[in-house]
Amino acid sequence: MPLLVKGRRVRLPQSAGYLVRAHPPLKERARLLRGQSVQQVGPQGLLYVQQRELAVTSPKDGSISILGSDDATTCHIVVLRHTGNGATCLTHCDGSDTRAEVPLIMSSIKAFSDHAQCGRLEVHLVGGFSDDRQLSQKLTHQLLSEFDRQEEDIHLVTLCVTELNDREENENHFPVIYGIAVNIKTAEIYRASFPDRGPEEELRAARALTGGPMISIYKAKTEQLRIGLYSWMPFPHMDFWLQQDDKQILENLSTSPLAEPPHFVEHIRSTLMFFKKHPSPTSALFPGNKALLYKKNEGDLWEKISSPGS
Repeated sequence: MPLLVKGRRVRLPQSAGYLVRAHPPLKERARLLRGQSVQQVGPQGLLYVQQRELAVTSPKDGSISILGSDDATTCHIVVLRHTGNGATCLTHCDGSDTRAEVPLIMSSIKAFSDHAQCGRLEVHLVGGFSDDRQLSQKLTHQLLSEFDRQEEDIHLVTLCVTELNDREENENHFPVIYGIAVNIKTAEIYRASFPDRGPEEELRAARALTGGPMISIYKAKTEQLRIGLYSWMPFPHMDFWLQQDDKQILENLSTSPLAEPPHFVEHIRSTLMFFKKHPSPTSALFPGNKALLYKKNEGDLWEKISSPGS
């Protein structure tokens, strides 16, 4: 069934700008979201989702109340929610394999859904800007097209992407919104940043940087975060990149050098150092050749529950 706005079929292919002009509620929703101040979200109740990761849970979850992601420049953050049972999925898409990722998003929500339940599927797309390489525009088109191909009716509620999420400064373009959070209990979506991105931030970033596919990282039934097992090839020309200055790293390892947040280069350097220390995943990273499991403790912080050799 088609992608819908207020019960009306979304006509594709069209630009994001055309869609909001054809559907005024989308324009107003994007305006309100852009106009918000950025909320800094702490670790309490938070599950942070990195690039090429997916997490889904429901209001019944006793550990997680907020899903969030940021640092999206040309990337888009996708939230899909079932209004009947509140099951909510958040993922950070970079356009690497959108055709495979959208069905994965859909199936993650279906796992929570009773088909006899009232409610509908609502999708929210945020991120990207008017970048020179038109990577954002391409990803917007891919996501809209793939959601439109799904069997179920999907209601497009938020569209704040590409030219709708763009600001211009000194003839250079930047995203307005880099990150969002969704409150699982209330369904509120808001602009956000995340000082705490753990656990295993460097390990997860390394997997994404080497081209790992989209994966689900959270088991809502057990309320556990699952990391691994991962595999990757040695990062090419490691020592060369570690010797480069900030400008070279920014220009060569970013899809949008001028628009990256201030900590981008530091993040890339720390990930490259992680690769240097761990050119391929070993038992040092995954003791007993098992995935790492984390669960929220009484202090509402992530605590490892899998021990070496377990």
